[in-house]
Amino acid sequence: VPLLQAAGKKKSFNLLGLTEAELEEQFVRGDGPGGQATNKTNNCVVLKHIPSGIVVKCHQTRSLEQNRKIAREILQEKVDLFYKGEDSDVFKEKKALEKKKQEKKRRAKENLERKKYLKEMQQLD
Repeated sequence: VPLLQAAGKKKSFNLLGLTEAELEEQFVRGDGPGGQATNKTNNCVVLKHIPSGIVVKCHQTRSLEQNRKIAREILQEKVDLFYKGEDSDVFKEKKALEKKKQEKKRRAKENLERKKYLKEMQQLD
């Protein structure tokens, strides 16, 4: 299950394909801010992949068609992660981004320590 959290809105090319026969689609009212635009329109898409049981809910835009497209992309990535696990391109991309972020954090910490050291040396002089 933690692997499925790696899926997001990334562009991966080597994903497993989905067929419309495997999908169950519903349109429901969205939640969150938006007032009347949210409360009166059914533009939130709930997409379920029947063989794996993975469910995606997408209400990122006001457009039903865009939400359908985004939901399918996210579901495709989650299904790919579900079946391929750590061999999935989505998982590898997520790990690479985490590694890059950690390296950036480490460098920032080193720079901060250097600045503190320099400041201490200047105060001693």
